Amino acid sequence: MDTLLQIRNLTVQFQTDEGLLTAVDQLDLDIHKGEVLGLVGESGSGKSVTAQSILRLVPSPPGHIASGSIHFEDVDLLALPIRDLRTYRGSRIGIIFQEPMTALSPLHRVGQQLVETLRLHHDISKAEAVQTSIEWLDRVGIPDASQRMRNYPYQLSGGMRQRVMIAMVLMLKPELIIADEPTTALDVTIQAQIFDLIREMKADSTSVLLITHDMGVIWEMCNRVAVMYASEIVEAAPVEPLFRSPRHPYTKALLNSIPSIEKPDQRLETIPGNVPSALDYPEGCHFRDRCAQAKQRCAAEHPPLYEDESAASRCFLSDPQHPLGDNANE
Repeated sequence: MDTLLQIRNLTVQFQTDEGLLTAVDQLDLDIHKGEVLGLVGESGSGKSVTAQSILRLVPSPPGHIASGSIHFEDVDLLALPIRDLRTYRGSRIGIIFQEPMTALSPLHRVGQQLVETLRLHHDISKAEAVQTSIEWLDRVGIPDASQRMRNYPYQLSGGMRQRVMIAMVLMLKPELIIADEPTTALDVTIQAQIFDLIREMKADSTSVLLITHDMGVIWEMCNRVAVMYASEIVEAAPVEPLFRSPRHPYTKALLNSIPSIEKPDQRLETIPGNVPSALDYPEGCHFRDRCAQAKQRCAAEHPPLYEDESAASRCFLSDPQHPLGDNANE
């Protein structure tokens, strides 16, 4: 498949009172044209920072992109002057934030923001922009859409504000949609409606980076999935093989924590321990202190991302030359 977005060696750090925090560490990630890529992992793993980095929205200070490249087709977004990057924001790459009030102005009516956004990126009349805005508010499940155009964001519920933001992104029909927990504040009926809209756009060759904690959403929506843990990708694969036969112990633990319809009385597994601090990751594998299969090698060496034609795993169990065995100590 053709690659739309290619991230290489991305490192993002934040200066804090406690020291230098590494939120994303030498991350590689590809998004292909027309696919939905799921990015999953615990809170604090670096998912949202990765998404913000694509459009250089990491707050600076205290954050900064320390290294790497992010190519959208043939253009390195990290090397562009800000004035040129603005031509990509919204029209070609849209981002749905986890918190809608970061994207909506509290001082302007909802309709004004939608109309101005449309006219900024498309050469259409005000009347056309108003009609298109109303249609999209209706499509994302907002009742009395024409009346809601007159409201300020504070007059809407959190779920409605989230839907306004989703409409604002989808109506521009960008080539890449970055959706950071896009349906967290929505009930299940509206969630299904939003995901149906995203599927429609995917059918028109739009690519989606879908960030979520919900493995069920990953199964329903995504072609491929990348699993993040403690600032780095630990596994990447097409969805069905990953669910059927995960390679990394962390991915296995995530999947074992999902309730099963077939086994409703089965006790869910938990992952022992805590995610390591981004201020001081352990030597070797970041997951080793929580992994039942860890050996001495896991403490001594940091595992690379072992890749084959279909998948990748950052675990010595996937090392084709020296896989960890029960007695492996090197």
